[in-house]
Amino acid sequence: MLSVLNKLRKSAVLRPSGIRLLKMTEKALESIPLVDVDKKGIFKYVLIKVIGHEDCVEKNEKLVVRGYADCEFHSDIYERTMAVCKKTGLDSICLGGGRIEHNPDKKYMKVYGFSQGFGKADHVESKRILQTKYKDYEIETTDEGY
Repeated sequence: MLSVLNKLRKSAVLRPSGIRLLKMTEKALESIPLVDVDKKGIFKYVLIKVIGHEDCVEKNEKLVVRGYADCEFHSDIYERTMAVCKKTGLDSICLGGGRIEHNPDKKYMKVYGFSQGFGKADHVESKRILQTKYKDYEIETTDEGY
């Protein structure tokens, strides 16, 4: 993440208005946590690409995982996240979905399944992102199940 931000800083020098735009984009991206999932249970999740302003020369995006038991559909999760992104001036793209089984007592998660609306998320990438928050968890991925 830091290397991307350093590249963005360098690219902002190319345009006089770029530094202000860059700082806004950088703060907005930093305000979006990589992981926000429910504390326990089995629930749907989505993998989302959050995108900063397009006029920055360098790539300014990150992948995030969101999963909530109170959302009946994967699209409900995405819409909730999209609203947060829009408030901070960011765009987003849903890359797919699935389910998460979260057992905090056993420090275990299982990432599996697919979304009928968005398709299957990259569960291995989702696991990598989840491990940034749940470092001491065993996180299993599988393409089996719904």
